[in-house]
Amino acid sequence: MSLKNTRANYGTIAKWLHWGVALLFLGAYASVYFRHWFTVDDTPINWTALQLHLSFGVSVGVLVILRIIWHLRNIQPDEEPGTKMEHLAAHAGHIALYAVLIIMPLTGYLGASVDTEFFSLFVIPKFESTTLFQSVIRDGMGITYEEFEAPLDFLHKQVFGKWLAWMLVVGHILAALYHHYVKKDRTLIKMTTGGN
Repeated sequence: MSLKNTRANYGTIAKWLHWGVALLFLGAYASVYFRHWFTVDDTPINWTALQLHLSFGVSVGVLVILRIIWHLRNIQPDEEPGTKMEHLAAHAGHIALYAVLIIMPLTGYLGASVDTEFFSLFVIPKFESTTLFQSVIRDGMGITYEEFEAPLDFLHKQVFGKWLAWMLVVGHILAALYHHYVKKDRTLIKMTTGGN
């Protein structure tokens, strides 16, 4: 199995980045839903769930950036047969999914009102505490953190987090299953076993 992509399959690194982002994305959602549904505010378990959500989110952001860099530096497997419209829809779906997987961690970090205790290994200061926020946004633009955070929180939770991210992820999964079970091509195989 090749580390790099080939014309036939994705390489090991692309596969690990793909499935790593998927698992971290699910971890971010599981931890935030657990926090909202099963914990009480201002309790240790609520705090732990929040910190897991923040840690998973930062990890998604980092892996997505690495995945984009890896994508740009490698050949891509040949596209499976399909109409021009199918290929355009696939590319648009991938671009939208990448955009959401960048916007979600970014708005989450910028709008977080607490430091991120990254998997209890080290602390990432909240954006409000950074020199960038204090000198450019607060002092330079005269915007308070509350004014800055409100639209980011709305985007993160209501626009992207509640519906859009899930719609794109479910669409991505359904498209992969459609290719595998209906079209019977190698789209899903290229990102899993790589067999014939």
